[in-house]
Amino acid sequence: MTQEQLLKMIADKDERAYSHMYNMYSKSLFAVICNMIKDREEAEDILQETFVKIWKNISSYNESKGRFYTWILNVARNTAIDKLRSKGFNNNKKNLSSDNFVHLLEDGSKMNSRIDAIGLREFVKKLKPKCIEIINLLFFKGYTQQEASDELGIPLGTVKTQNRNCINDLRNYLQV
Repeated sequence: MTQEQLLKMIADKDERAYSHMYNMYSKSLFAVICNMIKDREEAEDILQETFVKIWKNISSYNESKGRFYTWILNVARNTAIDKLRSKGFNNNKKNLSSDNFVHLLEDGSKMNSRIDAIGLREFVKKLKPKCIEIINLLFFKGYTQQEASDELGIPLGTVKTQNRNCINDLRNYLQV
């Protein structure tokens, strides 16, 4: 099935498209979400929420603005960031038992392999050290640009400019 066929089926709300889309993209999206949300159950919920958002909002995808995969990756990332910033999530984090921390440590060793499974880390490693640092904070850790600015001790405008330049460099690597 081509991407155009898949997009048409999603737009037509053909239920077979949902399964096909999930099978194609769930592993890579889950890896990105898990890198931001360290709780596996929460990450699974966010993955489901991501696919529902994609399904409901397919009309907002604009092919001229970028690839479908990039769009759904942003949906997943934004959904995870929304969860991280939610009041309920932050209150739950305050009440975690020590058993959850052991679970997180055990799963943490698998996190890098999940990111490597989508091949993104190899492309990011090719970037300049400053780009690696910015992309790690903004995309893998879910920082806002202001939080990244504070963390790195550089002006917000510089973070925005460097982020834009780094993303362009990453695009160039991905197109080769």
